[in-house]
Amino acid sequence: MLRSFVVVHSRRPALHPLAALLLAAALHPQPLEAQAAAPPRVRLVATGGTISNRAGGRLTAQQLLESIPDLQRYVAPEAEQFANTASSALTLEQWLQLSRRLNLLFRSDPGLAGLVVTSGTDTLEELAYFLDLTVRDARPVVVVGSMRNASALGYEGAANLLEAFRVAAEPASRGKGTLVVLNDEINAAREVTKTDALRLHTFQSRGVGVLGVVDADRVIYYRDVVRRRGADSEFDVDAIAALPRVDVLLVYQGASGDLIRAAVDAGAKGIVIAVAGAGATSGTQDEGLEYALKKGCVVVMSTRTGGGRVAAGRRQAGAAAPPPFSRLLAAEDLAPLKSRVLLMLALATTQDPAAIQRMFLEY
Repeated sequence: MLRSFVVVHSRRPALHPLAALLLAAALHPQPLEAQAAAPPRVRLVATGGTISNRAGGRLTAQQLLESIPDLQRYVAPEAEQFANTASSALTLEQWLQLSRRLNLLFRSDPGLAGLVVTSGTDTLEELAYFLDLTVRDARPVVVVGSMRNASALGYEGAANLLEAFRVAAEPASRGKGTLVVLNDEINAAREVTKTDALRLHTFQSRGVGVLGVVDADRVIYYRDVVRRRGADSEFDVDAIAALPRVDVLLVYQGASGDLIRAAVDAGAKGIVIAVAGAGATSGTQDEGLEYALKKGCVVVMSTRTGGGRVAAGRRQAGAAAPPPFSRLLAAEDLAPLKSRVLLMLALATTQDPAAIQRMFLEY
């Protein structure tokens, strides 16, 4: 028996090509990695320094942004002016204010990929380490400067800034704390130091080397940071009203202990003594140290050599050491300038020598 089938064709109006594409995209969404991602947002917080210097005045944060070629290829940049002065002119109160500002930016803006901070190079390593200890977020803070001013032939500021922005936007930079970027190199804030008064390659991490480099094609890391820093730090700047006075005094042949006594009498709560070798003093400095310890001043020994470490407990092991020397603390391999930064924060948090020694072992 034959059966007949009737096929009914329904006619719908044809979709406009653009509407068809939109409908297809909605019905069959592409994976996130296939979609064009917006460039990461990175904010510049400018404090001044040689990188902002030029004949007739200083470059503002916005002018610094405008000087960077091809920046929008890598990031969506933002800028704000915190200060515009030499790094050595920034006060400790401004350090606290800057750290509070950076912490606030991270807390209030989850979409921010990282921060770039300009600084004069003379005290850049100190500011960078302070931020490393006090900006408590996994996202990177990148401190950058230049050795030549914007009016000088061969000004490298724009190149350093571009690299700093790229490092701040790089996902692999997360969790490494505060970084210092100059001259195509990435160094950890704790380890880096200025090694030359004039040359472009001045910032180096003696003994351990660079963390990574910034090349034309990508940012490359070779190693990681192992000390406590950034998001793991216990130092809360919102709870610190002011940083206590800590002085750095140098050991040299025939040095007098009077300078140590003077620092204590002038109100120093802590002293970093830059010792010879792994713990040697000279002249009458031991008498000055004994005076300081009996007055309740916290004394930390850090080597002046630029490398190696001062081990905890070294001085009290000697049979001739006076009893107060059992309270001398050791900086481990932390340089004198950075030992001062850590000791200021430690003393703003606790007066317990054992707790402070623990901090020098961990940070």
